[in-house]
Formats: sequence, C-alpha cells, structure tokens
Amino acid sequence: MSAKRLLIRARRQVFSQLAGNNASRYKGEGYDFAELRQYQIGDDIKHIDWNITAKMQTPYVKLFHEERELNVTLVAMMGGSLHFGTQRLKQEAVAEVVALLGYSAIKNQDRITTILLQEAIHKTLPPSKSTLAVHRGVDEVLGCEVVNHHANYEGLDSLLMPRLRHKSLIIIVGDFFALPEIALLSKRHEVVAVIVRDRVEEQPKAMGFASLIDPENGAVLEGDFGASRIEGYAQKVRLHDAQLFDVLKKNGVRFTKIYSDENPYAKLRRLFGAL
Repeated sequence: MSAKRLLIRARRQVFSQLAGNNASRYKGEGYDFAELRQYQIGDDIKHIDWNITAKMQTPYVKLFHEERELNVTLVAMMGGSLHFGTQRLKQEAVAEVVALLGYSAIKNQDRITTILLQEAIHKTLPPSKSTLAVHRGVDEVLGCEVVNHHANYEGLDSLLMPRLRHKSLIIIVGDFFALPEIALLSKRHEVVAVIVRDRVEEQPKAMGFASLIDPENGAVLEGDFGASRIEGYAQKVRLHDAQLFDVLKKNGVRFTKIYSDENPYAKLRRLFGAL
C-alpha cells in the first residue's frame, strides 16, 4: 500500500468516528475532580486534602482529570526485523499505526512528536498539531532504511528520558523481540506499547533445508528447519512474550498486539477506548 492510500484509509477511519475520550489516563492539574486516594511517595504535597487528612489521620491527595492538551510522543522502533512480512512488511504496518495514532492526536487537538529509534535516535520530528506532521511521520517510517540496523529497546530509558521534559503519553510501536527498559519512562510518563508482528514469526511452518538471513546483521543461518526445530523456535517466542507481558504489566504499560495482515484500527480503538 502506498503512503497516500495508507494515509487516506487512516484519516477516513479516525475522522469518520465521533470524537471520543482522550487516549490518556492521566490525571493532572485541571479543574475536573477525579478522586481521593492515600498519599504516595512522589505525590505533589500541594494536592493534599488537609480536611480529609485530619479526619483519617493519614495523608490523602486530590486527583484531577487532565484538562490541558497532551504531549503525544510516537516512538517507532525501526530495526531490521521490520523488513519481514508474508502479506505486507511489518514496516508498513508500523507506518499505518503511526498514521492512525497521529490523526487521533490531531483530532483531540493534542501535539504529536514522532521519533524514529534504531541503535540511537535516528530522527525526531518536532511537536505539531498539523496533519502535515502525520504525513511526514508516515513518510519517514516507510522511507527509513532498517536492514542492518537494530532497534535499541534496552536503551529506551536512557535515550528518551533526556528528550522528554514534559509529562507525555508515549506510544512505542515495534515488534518487541527484545525486552524494553522502560522503568524510568513509566514512572514519569504514561507509556503504551503497540506490538506489531507477522503471524509466521510466531507460528512458522516446517520448511526443510533452507538458508535464512538475519535482516539486522546480515548473518546467514543454514540448516534443516524441520518440524521439531520449528516447534522449538515457536516455544522460545512464547516464552519471550510471557516475559515481555510481565515487564509491561509490572511497569503499568497498556499494550496490544497487531498482526501485519490485519487492519489495526479496531485493536487500537479497544486499547485506547476511542480514536
């Protein structure tokens, strides 16, 4: 699918829906009171409700629904493993997710920043509320050279923390074949993960003797990929994903998995409540 067709489909899906809830779960300093809860280390002492605190003999703070505009940061993990797909490349599926989320942010009048990440930050598009920023983000993702590069999931905290000065909704889009280091990001920001896979990566078929090339480093693996070896690989993927889900849940990160052969809109809508 060309960038133009991809953008048209994404725009039609997002803007044909009635405006819904914002994708963020933040509670900030707006005027819409949300709830009371016990004070936790790191809470702003300005939000302590002293009347309730006196009655309960333990500190309570007021929480408010976020009313100011969101800073939405889309992080596309552009490793060589995206250069794979049975019906379409995962790279194209990532671009479509970026388009849908970008248009959703624009519809909600939020600012979007798009970051392409490989071994280091490959490119950062400045914050914007313009649909042109969505177009450019999609073009950058589709045009990015991913072969012989890897996405540095282990460096997410160290690479992104210095760049994000304001509290943000960070949406990380990639295949997550490495465990992400997001402990610091998830404490400061709201982090969401969109896992993009091809079904064959998780349930490959036996293929006999074959030569496989690793798109991240060019290494060639030759051998007999029969049923037992393929099942061993599939088991490793399942174990990896179990670890991945544990890491995401431990850090309070919402997530969904999208396959490259499906339209991502429905799953994104369920993940965020509305787009």
